[in-house]
Amino acid sequence: MCQVIIGIVAKHRNDEKIRTDSLIRDEVKQAIFDNGGIAIGILSPNDKIIYSGNDWKDYEHEIRKEEIISQLNLCNGIILQGGITNEAYESWIAKYCYDNNIPILGICAGQNNIARGLGGTTFKISNPEKHDKSFDEYVHSIKINIDSKFYSIIQKEEIMVNSRHKNAIKDCPGLKKVAFCEDGYPDVIEDSNKSFYIGVRFHPESLYKKDKNMNNIFKTFLEACKESKMQYFKN
Repeated sequence: MCQVIIGIVAKHRNDEKIRTDSLIRDEVKQAIFDNGGIAIGILSPNDKIIYSGNDWKDYEHEIRKEEIISQLNLCNGIILQGGITNEAYESWIAKYCYDNNIPILGICAGQNNIARGLGGTTFKISNPEKHDKSFDEYVHSIKINIDSKFYSIIQKEEIMVNSRHKNAIKDCPGLKKVAFCEDGYPDVIEDSNKSFYIGVRFHPESLYKKDKNMNNIFKTFLEACKESKMQYFKN
């Protein structure tokens, strides 16, 4: 069996202001294991947290890139997690994966960092009370462009999703916005020319056990990672 290794990029938590933790959400790693992959963590080698937003390149010189690349080289695909913070190394990883054809899935804040990695920007939405609601229950529908890679994964023009976010993609150079909620916010962005370079606004890791559409995102991601791995060994 050809198992793929998925690197989940850790986020930081400093709730007690005493010690800092590197965080990997159980739902994310479990979705990988339950679909036949192996999940490992990608950790920041910096001894301080470099928070950033759209301006991550202002901090690029501080990122210890070689040590991150050594971790990425262990993996066949990468996941950028959701969360309330964003760090410069997340956007840098997104760009590195794009430049080196490494499959990547960005979830919520991870979608933001996929866009930012390629020069994109985000903005605070005007109605967070509507969209910052639930991980594990459906909140609203999204309509999917039928000519998108994401449509080929879901095979439906409209699905229900959960929603817990306060920001949305404004610009995403090099990527396409391919699914939208009723308020016009892009719920899915992608590069259809890549094997898998997709960011989703919702949280499929919270629904994959009961929703085939959500699980198909992880299944297709792992299949793309497996194909990438096979191609690597052929070369």
